[in-house]
Amino acid sequence: MILLTVTAATHDYTMADKRWLMMEPSSRNPKAPYGTRVAGAGRHLPFTHLTSDALMSSTRHHTHIDLERLTGIRERRVSVGDEDSYSLATGAALDCLDKAQREARSLDAVISCSITKFRGGLTQWVEPTMSGAVARAIGADKAMTFDLSNACAGMLSGVTVANNWIRQGSIERALIVSGEYISQLGQNAAQHIRTIMSKELASLTLGDAGAALLLERAPAGSAGITLAGFTTVADYSRLCMGYPKGSDPGARMFTDARGIHRAAMSNTPMLLHEVLDEAGISIHDIDHVITHQTSARAIRKGMARMSEVFGDSPRHDAVITVDHYGNTASTTHTVALIEELEARHIRPGETVALIALASGLEIGVVLLTLDEELVDRYGHDN
Repeated sequence: MILLTVTAATHDYTMADKRWLMMEPSSRNPKAPYGTRVAGAGRHLPFTHLTSDALMSSTRHHTHIDLERLTGIRERRVSVGDEDSYSLATGAALDCLDKAQREARSLDAVISCSITKFRGGLTQWVEPTMSGAVARAIGADKAMTFDLSNACAGMLSGVTVANNWIRQGSIERALIVSGEYISQLGQNAAQHIRTIMSKELASLTLGDAGAALLLERAPAGSAGITLAGFTTVADYSRLCMGYPKGSDPGARMFTDARGIHRAAMSNTPMLLHEVLDEAGISIHDIDHVITHQTSARAIRKGMARMSEVFGDSPRHDAVITVDHYGNTASTTHTVALIEELEARHIRPGETVALIALASGLEIGVVLLTLDEELVDRYGHDN
């Protein structure tokens, strides 16, 4: 069964409620005539670069796997003990606030959305929350804080929650943050992988990063988030699982990468159709697509499938940053968005589609536009 979910509070919405999810809150509720603008985006990357060749040279068994050719990943950033989930998230939060020129004390909510919650090495925090620790570190003393975990779709799930609350008038400004110290899965996999069919192969694509997005209230009709929708296809929930195993530090991850790719290819068009229909646009009206950064080959195949299904394509090729950052889990969309802003590829008013594909199977789409004020802060020359 397909379940459309809004991960606010504890509510789940069934397929019968899909139009509730896809419609703009202001059109559903005239008492909440607000928009949500993206006021800032920040990231924090570890200093160390690890190439795919260097990673494969560390494997215990001689695998004959050309990881760079297979995935398109030349290198990724990794922590060598100098960073953890907490420091990556905190660094990204400070960078985001600096870019937005906002004070931490103005935040109404801080939402932490990482898979990993490591602090002080590979110690996984459960309580107190990572969001609370980040809020204290940046000086957001008045902010409501909570953690939200939804695999690699975590940050976009947090965006969906904050967007709903801002549009309804419940809060004015929210910081969605994540710090992924996840490359240790690749280090563990390197000790076990033997062939290209190994279920730990996907672990070798991972890199570390912190990311943050600042959302704030804006007049209805302003540039910002147009629609946000998620679908959970739970039949595929066991295709990717991570958990502690044996004496390896941290955890290990076991993935049926081909199975997840097939599931995503067959289910994503349905949700994207609903989003485009509700927004009243075609796929060619989308200027930039930033999908989850798994591998360059998977992204290109997925976009080719989209073009085949829709008979058209977005105005620009899909953004690919996995080649030099790897798969940074829940932070990938923000890391890639900032890359495009700094490269001056995104202009004010252009439509950006953030597409989440995550274990669960979670498929999400967030449509947004960025205003001139934000774009200019990343050095865009108009």
